[in-house]
Amino acid sequence: MRIKLLGAIVAGSTMLTSITAFAEDTISAVHAFPETLIYTKSFLSFVDKVNEAGEGVIQIDVRGGPEAIGMFQQPDAVRDGIVDMVYTPGSFYGGALPEKDALVTSNLTAVEARQNGGIALIDEIHQEKMGLKYLGWFDSGVCYNLWTRDEPTFDAEGNLEVDGLKLRGNNVYNAFFTNYLGAQVIDLPTGEVYSALQRGIVDATGWTQIGLIDLKWNEFLNYRIEPCFFSTDLGVIVNLEKWNSLSDKSKKILQDVAMQHEADSVAALRQKRDEDFAALDAAGMKVITLEGDAASNYLAAAREKTWERMNEVMAGQPGGTDNYDKLIGLFYDLDAAK
Repeated sequence: MRIKLLGAIVAGSTMLTSITAFAEDTISAVHAFPETLIYTKSFLSFVDKVNEAGEGVIQIDVRGGPEAIGMFQQPDAVRDGIVDMVYTPGSFYGGALPEKDALVTSNLTAVEARQNGGIALIDEIHQEKMGLKYLGWFDSGVCYNLWTRDEPTFDAEGNLEVDGLKLRGNNVYNAFFTNYLGAQVIDLPTGEVYSALQRGIVDATGWTQIGLIDLKWNEFLNYRIEPCFFSTDLGVIVNLEKWNSLSDKSKKILQDVAMQHEADSVAALRQKRDEDFAALDAAGMKVITLEGDAASNYLAAAREKTWERMNEVMAGQPGGTDNYDKLIGLFYDLDAAK
């Protein structure tokens, strides 16, 4: 009788162990921007890829966007374990991790930065400073333009004049707008810009090459200033404790799909940029291009003023500027810029 009972216990224990071993991992996630924006659609495409590849192993449960957790509160929420994963610009937590400016000023794509070790270094810094796993840099290879309601004016040397411009700013480009252009910016989250343009609170903004139509800002903005500057710094961050709790198989699926999506999103968004530009041109958007030294100085200032900000903030944090030169070298190709 005891032998039979012991056998039943062992069998039950084995079954329980087997069920536990094959339990499906689940990750909760939120995204910074509304679902209608192209960048959010890109993230949701990544989620679909993970859920397909990870059936029975790992699934991502998307809880929503800024309506679920405020966009600027999301980085703290994932760090504190309120949510497991967040898709957001690094600039939204730049005070805690100024190294993200290496991505902002980058002239490389995620594919190149993955190959040369740049993303591995950014991941290491996220883990050390914030207790986060940096899973991937999505939607890279897209830069920013300055967009205006009224035709821009220039000084005698061809430099852009910003006196009287009601310029919307944010953490991505304020070092450039204020320290070089000398603009008095009005900080507004993305969701408030449409009404601010509608009411005349702002009449110009920086924004990426794509997404203007999705946001309907083209109803008010009539000029695009070239050249473009910066790069998107959108990434997926995961609570490190949650990441470490996942099975090896789950981690591999997440990382493999993330790396593939880094490459896929570069191609997809470049196609979307071309489509958006064609649609904007057809609707009457006018393109104004800086020339010669004015253009060179404009681009150099965008890069160097942001590097200065990164250096200054890093200097006041543990570890100081130890990684500064290395980050610049891994995320910016000086030869390509010439």
